[in-house]
Amino acid sequence: MKFATLDNQGKTQVCVVNTEKNLFWPISDLISEFDGDMNQLVHEYKNIKEKLNIDSGGYDLSKVKTLAPIERPRRNIFCVGRNYHAHANELATSVFKDNDKNPQSWPIVFTKVPECVVAHLDTVELPGEVSQQIDYEAELAIIIGKGGKNISRDEAMDHVFGYTIVNDVTARDVQIRHQQWDLGKSFDTFCPMGPWIVTADELDGSKTRVRCWVNGELRQDGVTPDLIFDLPTLIETCSRGITLYPGDIIATGTPAGVGMGMKPAQYLKTGDVVRIEIDGIGVLENTFK
Repeated sequence: MKFATLDNQGKTQVCVVNTEKNLFWPISDLISEFDGDMNQLVHEYKNIKEKLNIDSGGYDLSKVKTLAPIERPRRNIFCVGRNYHAHANELATSVFKDNDKNPQSWPIVFTKVPECVVAHLDTVELPGEVSQQIDYEAELAIIIGKGGKNISRDEAMDHVFGYTIVNDVTARDVQIRHQQWDLGKSFDTFCPMGPWIVTADELDGSKTRVRCWVNGELRQDGVTPDLIFDLPTLIETCSRGITLYPGDIIATGTPAGVGMGMKPAQYLKTGDVVRIEIDGIGVLENTFK
């Protein structure tokens, strides 16, 4: 199934969506006692799944605004750097120059603050004098469905609720200046997310394709079988000594083709449109101003 958070005539609703028929069903219409956000849906999904009957009816999806599926994550988003070999190579002398030279040693993990999340079609704010080296990173994101600590890779996929798209927008100069990356990754609006979550029983995140266009030019094109650290390894790593909770988000890394890796570098400017598509999920598009 696909689940979205929608603005329906000024009311925020968590909904089932059928993108082929362009329809949506508010969860509260299907389950009268449900009155929560996406985090609550993720937490309760196994208990309410059988009640989500969408065989008939539905409302026109084109008449509502799509919000970020998890508008305000309950804590920072886990993010993985350097997780495709070609991307590791393109930034080997810049972003990754002070990291372990063997990209297969351990995943690089950093975070983005919850407040930087925005939705499909929202504007991403260029920060002006604070940084003029703003870059895009198209990524598949895992949504944790079942919590746990010290999760083994053999059991990791049992903890996945579903997947969405994230643009890990980055201020490159700030990222490099501070060595640890959180500041350069967490500017306001620097985490476009959406347009919805696709459940793990509908999409195999280990076998999908991630593409990104800037102003119609294809810049990134990668497949998740090429990840250096696969999805079970990322879940295992992020849960080492840290309890993961339903609704936690893990962005899995970006393919080659980022602006900083081009010669010369191509950073985002006012009016640029970044379009990300992941097979089986959909499109996340944002304008930068």
